[in-house]
Amino acid sequence: MDASDKAGPLAGVRVVDASRILAGPFCGMLLGDLGADVIKVERPGAGDETRAWGPPFVEPRAGERDARSGTPARDATYYLSVNRNKRGLTLNLGADEGRAVLARLVRRADVFVENFRPGTQAALGADWETLSRLNPRLIYCSISGFGPVGPDAKKLGYDLLMQGATGLMSTTGEPGGEPVRVGVAVVDLATGSTAAGAVLAALYARERTGRGQRIDASLLGTGVAWMTYAAQSFFATGRQPRPSGSGHPNLVPYQAFRGSDGCWFLVAVGTDEQWRRFCRALDLPHAADARLATNAGRVEHRRELIAGLARRFAEAPAAAWIERLEPAGVPAGPVRGLAEVFSDPQVAALGLDAVLPHPAYGPLRTVGTAFRLSDTPASLRLAPPLVGQHTDEILAELGYDAGEIARLRAAGAV
Repeated sequence: MDASDKAGPLAGVRVVDASRILAGPFCGMLLGDLGADVIKVERPGAGDETRAWGPPFVEPRAGERDARSGTPARDATYYLSVNRNKRGLTLNLGADEGRAVLARLVRRADVFVENFRPGTQAALGADWETLSRLNPRLIYCSISGFGPVGPDAKKLGYDLLMQGATGLMSTTGEPGGEPVRVGVAVVDLATGSTAAGAVLAALYARERTGRGQRIDASLLGTGVAWMTYAAQSFFATGRQPRPSGSGHPNLVPYQAFRGSDGCWFLVAVGTDEQWRRFCRALDLPHAADARLATNAGRVEHRRELIAGLARRFAEAPAAAWIERLEPAGVPAGPVRGLAEVFSDPQVAALGLDAVLPHPAYGPLRTVGTAFRLSDTPASLRLAPPLVGQHTDEILAELGYDAGEIARLRAAGAV
């Protein structure tokens, strides 16, 4: 990221991130990237479950140990991917003293993010009704699997189950093949993004009303909403969209092909003009075929057309076809692995390959932010915290003295 002394757009906003796993932490990370002071609340000891979701793990430098537990610091890469720009605080919300610390923290907070097991918020003193009485300006963001109402409200939700429950998996994979999961937890990540957007809207509304509000974001709701054009097609036709591999249900040719070297590459013909350029670039006679002149015709004759193109592309290496198509104004590109992605100078130019100093692991490579703001830029400031790394610092900010902090530790509250 560009070094800058400009404050992010959320500078001065304090977020209490009491979530774990993926959707909630991704939401908190996005808010942290935008400049918010995000405090990650975890259970004393193990912390966020994803710290143990490995291998792979990132191991500590020689001699590094967790100052709180005395054990070597070690975190799974899963945890490290979505918890930067946060300070770490441990709280035992099962203890009265821990809940008292949370109450003091919430009184000074702007946003509270949680994804507790359904039905447990009140028992932990962390439900909307309790916390909004402490701070009427609080924005309370609850992330759940199935939402707060309805017959499935108390069910647990995991991304894999949601890819099935929302219809996404029914449209993914090869025709006639087994159900296929998208390679990353896309419903979790989409829900985290949706929740972050809702938090920004609630902060904006609070500027006018002076009041906080509750936000409910669910994996089910986000996953169904993201079905967009597939759902709209179903509404119009009553037909279930079918899996089409790398292809597109509404555009042809718009999919992966294999070159003579066995490498895959992508062609994305989105307009009829691009189709004509495509035919000229490849010296194809198809441009004279009236059946293929429009996208609708190409969709109708998909099977015959794709089979013929596959034979043509098998005559030369993938890179050769890309080199012919791109200058002709036809979108085309490789199917890359991550080694190729992170050696791409364009990825570097956008700051998407970044490094943060970590107190236990040294230089920690991480993915940068996906957006830029000209006057209030996002920034990468803090590496993902160790379990409770900033507990004493945060408690001191809340007014606890050294003796009180020691007593909280002795009581197992932090």
